[in-house]
Amino acid sequence: MTASTPSGPPAPRLRADAARNRAQILAAARAAFRESGTAVPLDEIARRAGVNIATLYRRFPDRDALITQVVVDGLSLVLDTARTAAETAPTDPLTAVESFLKGMIDNRELLSLPLIGGPMTNDPHARDLQQHIAVTLEEILAAGRSRKVLRPDITAVDLIATAALICRPLPHLPHEQAAALATRHLCVFLDGLRPEHTRALPPPPTHEEMAAHLRS
Repeated sequence: MTASTPSGPPAPRLRADAARNRAQILAAARAAFRESGTAVPLDEIARRAGVNIATLYRRFPDRDALITQVVVDGLSLVLDTARTAAETAPTDPLTAVESFLKGMIDNRELLSLPLIGGPMTNDPHARDLQQHIAVTLEEILAAGRSRKVLRPDITAVDLIATAALICRPLPHLPHEQAAALATRHLCVFLDGLRPEHTRALPPPPTHEEMAAHLRS
């Protein structure tokens, strides 16, 4: 049974222009973080968003607040994608895994943090989202093990790590070529999930170890 969605603190309703500015700032931050890391000047993010720096600070009082929101938005998208994929897991676990990873590829430009970069955050809502993602992915894998269509030693951490690898930006390639490579790598990974591929894997890090490292 899938756990309920974690609820963050309720956000006050924004005016249309304020909501638009906030969305533009977050989009600009994702792009800037993807290209230059989280140390990019906030003035540059404001410039990309088409707002002045005072508007940015009204929405996000400091860099950590902006990073946290980008992380939470990314984790929320990962969780929604995992839950949608999990709907098909009871009857077709391999398709569920493929659906999840394809969803990550399709939305990779929205996942500059936390999937393909860092740092993470100590925000409680982000930690809750991470736990729900792990639970949902383990449900998909459990369905695959019970139907004997997935090898038994794959974990949720493996799925997240694979998503991070295949979604990593390749800035020197045209978008179409980068997408084609990601799809090829996905096919190789999916073939390796089948139980007839029996080469032993080294022990994986646990979800808790990964989360603690990314937050440090």
